Amino acid sequence: MSTREKLDQLSYLKTQAELGGGQPRIDVQHEAGKLTARERLDLLLDDGSFEEIDKLVTHKNGETSLAESVVVGFGKIDGRLVYIYAQDFTVSGGSLSEASGKKIIKVMDLAVKNGSPIIGINDGGGARVQEGVDSLATYGEIFKRNVNASGVVPQISVVMGPCAGGAVYSPILTDFIFMTDKAYMYITGPDVVQTVTGEQVTHESLGGAAIHSVRSGVCHFEIKGEKECLEEVRKLLSFFPSNNMETVQVFETTDQPDRSVEDLVNLIPNDTRKAYDMKEILYRVVDDGDFMEVEEQFAQNIIIGFARMSGITIGIVANQPAYLAGVLDIDSSDKAARFIRTCDAFNIPVITFVDTPGYSPGTAQEYGGIIRHGAKIVYAYSEATVPKITIIIRKAYGGAYVAMASKHLGADVNLAWPTAEIAVMGPDAAVKIINKRQLQKASDPELEQQRLENEYREQFANPYIAASKGYVDDVIDPRETRFKIIRALEMLASKSETKLPKKHGNIPL
Repeated sequence: MSTREKLDQLSYLKTQAELGGGQPRIDVQHEAGKLTARERLDLLLDDGSFEEIDKLVTHKNGETSLAESVVVGFGKIDGRLVYIYAQDFTVSGGSLSEASGKKIIKVMDLAVKNGSPIIGINDGGGARVQEGVDSLATYGEIFKRNVNASGVVPQISVVMGPCAGGAVYSPILTDFIFMTDKAYMYITGPDVVQTVTGEQVTHESLGGAAIHSVRSGVCHFEIKGEKECLEEVRKLLSFFPSNNMETVQVFETTDQPDRSVEDLVNLIPNDTRKAYDMKEILYRVVDDGDFMEVEEQFAQNIIIGFARMSGITIGIVANQPAYLAGVLDIDSSDKAARFIRTCDAFNIPVITFVDTPGYSPGTAQEYGGIIRHGAKIVYAYSEATVPKITIIIRKAYGGAYVAMASKHLGADVNLAWPTAEIAVMGPDAAVKIINKRQLQKASDPELEQQRLENEYREQFANPYIAASKGYVDDVIDPRETRFKIIRALEMLASKSETKLPKKHGNIPL
């Protein structure tokens, strides 16, 4: 065979491999409202940057397709190197075989060696049944690599179809999960659930994107369309360095660092019982009002997400008084703690906005383990070595004051608005305990309660006592919030903190 003939053979083999399961199956994928693996890669990566690896790896067991069920390789996003794999549903339903698993393992190993992010696009039916334990063993190898890469390089999972059984454990071990309206994730499928429990469920009601973004907290971003979803993946990656040894790029911005935020003066209600939307503060202080919220629909009493201030990437944690008064409960503690640890792993400063009346009371929370879960946020803040800046907006009561990045947990800069109330508990509860007999004897208990609450606020629930003890570094004009945070970020740019030598800590899980 001549060189020309060999080149023709090579071209034929690669063309057949690029067809995956063949045109009829590609047509079915499109009819289902889904793109193919290669079309998704074209949308996600910079034009012409994708280089495929293992294109000619084929099925074993005598199957005739020239392609395996995953496309793997490397490319660029905004000029930065990333490693990627995309399951191909047109080939054996995207199921994981030993051969396709080894393709994934290869790019994961390359990503860690070269210090670049890993992105996985999931659209597959789980382990390939025909291969038995070989397929299961390959899952284990992938999971181990997810764990080894955790905190070393960013890992992002995008679920755009089925992700069931053991397949769900790779995405959940990564840093972030995106889901589209065609996606679903669950351990056991509808048929098994019905057989075992008698429940009538569908794929969507059991593990659709809406379920995981609102109820379980598994999904960080629920985005309907595939194109829109992949655009958001690109945006999220812009907030991260390529690996844990690098710092995040500082972006140019026309938003002036010393911009006074006049609206903040009148944003907080005079009545401390009234709610307001914390996001209105966040939008006003970050660069160009651009805040990328994470887990927006889950545990809405706390807000987490990414933004920039004077071009510097920051992670934001903020209580949300507009939802459950901003209390800390089981889900919000878990949500915040993991986000703080993610920021810490990748050298992203954490800015905390505080307005919380405390931890959520009640038997449901106590029986559910609020002590154990609530401790996670304490652990995460105490463990983090990145710059930590805290602004107390209004309420900061009891253990929640300590937990929300107080000076006592190692926050670097703690600021407070004049509206801040820092105390062991809220005035209402405190007065009922301290002045119980006085209230019982009062001719007008309600009026006396209000008078005593005002007195308590003046004497105890204000920022000046904490400031006099150095627990708050400064009480600031709300309009200066943006400027003060940026100044603190610049001051902390070279922060270095060394922890005690140990294998790892033992966070309460």
